[in-house]
Amino acid sequence: MASIAPAVRPDHVPEARVVDFDIFAPPGGERDYFAAWKTLQGGPGLVWTGRNHGHWIATQGDLIRELWGDSERLSNAALAVTPGLGAVMDFIPLQLDPPEHKPFRNAVMRGFANQHVVAMTPMVRDVSRDLIADVRPRGGCEFMTAFAEVVPLHIFLSLIGVPVEDRAKLRPLGQQLTRPDGSMSVVELRDAADDYLRPYVEERLKHPGDDLFSRILSVPIEGRAWTFGEAQRMCRNLLFGGLDTVVAMFGNIAAHLARFAGDQDTLREDAARIPAATDELMRRYPTVSVTRNLVRDIVMDGVTMKAGDLLYLPSVLHNLDPACFDKPEQVDFDRGLSPVRHTTMGVGAHRCVGAGLARMEAMVFIEEWLAGIPPFRIDPDRPTKMRAGNVGALTELHLVW
Repeated sequence: MASIAPAVRPDHVPEARVVDFDIFAPPGGERDYFAAWKTLQGGPGLVWTGRNHGHWIATQGDLIRELWGDSERLSNAALAVTPGLGAVMDFIPLQLDPPEHKPFRNAVMRGFANQHVVAMTPMVRDVSRDLIADVRPRGGCEFMTAFAEVVPLHIFLSLIGVPVEDRAKLRPLGQQLTRPDGSMSVVELRDAADDYLRPYVEERLKHPGDDLFSRILSVPIEGRAWTFGEAQRMCRNLLFGGLDTVVAMFGNIAAHLARFAGDQDTLREDAARIPAATDELMRRYPTVSVTRNLVRDIVMDGVTMKAGDLLYLPSVLHNLDPACFDKPEQVDFDRGLSPVRHTTMGVGAHRCVGAGLARMEAMVFIEEWLAGIPPFRIDPDRPTKMRAGNVGALTELHLVW
């Protein structure tokens, strides 16, 4: 969704900091999302683009990590550079700032407690095995539609207790939030999610079950029950959060293993290395970016960003910054043996509440795919396709074996 014309440069933005960079259509992003973003490396730590109504972009890893966790000078209320999206979506807890967001986030975190993630592991394994058994005899598949868009959504929809058959109609909503194509207004997008969720929210409030929404809504907010409006905003937040990020992660992991046969061989020969390999692959292929709005002026990197400005923080430019990670573009499974301070799942007060679930799903996917599919590679006659956005993702990944 490229802007029609660049916004006028504000007076406080030095001309030397202006770049022509559209986060929804970076140069070459349809072929290589990561290379497209790396074109911003090596220059100032903060640049300004007039695309998408004008906003700052942090380009240096240390600044990105520092600002991502800054909840005093920055707010998450804007949500994204898409005009009006934040005001319309009004997510809980994602768009709340400390201290208001703490009791809501605590309730959500209790819903995602480790014992619940562990309990989902057999289902992830079973769904993965069934899909693999179906595609293996074909000698190849378009991975995104055959696997990546199925497993995470099946698990998430099972987790919240809605029909898994609804995946086909819900998946496009996640894509419109993170990579909008203009076919839906932000109001239409919110209303589509709310219309779907309303009967489930009402039921969970009246008659809680053992699903994720029920677990969260059973936790009092500072001694009181959730209101319907709060519950709706929370369920809306989690629905959108569960529809896209892990799909993108699966695609990038599969693409890497398809390109690097040696890494495939390593993990086939020693499955004990898969947890560390998962962490390293998550670091190497980050696709999530967030938008913050400034609540007061900030002087940083030789420029003044004004209260009300929007600031875009791409995890890719932190995780692939050689000042933050040694040889960052090289995948080194041993790197994942010790804790790595990457920003793939965010940092600070708004770190992804589903990070543990996403990591578990990725590990099980790698285990089952390598156990069930012979050595595989990217189809040389059908190149990969990607699309950038607040979550960048492969749209086509043809694998053969």
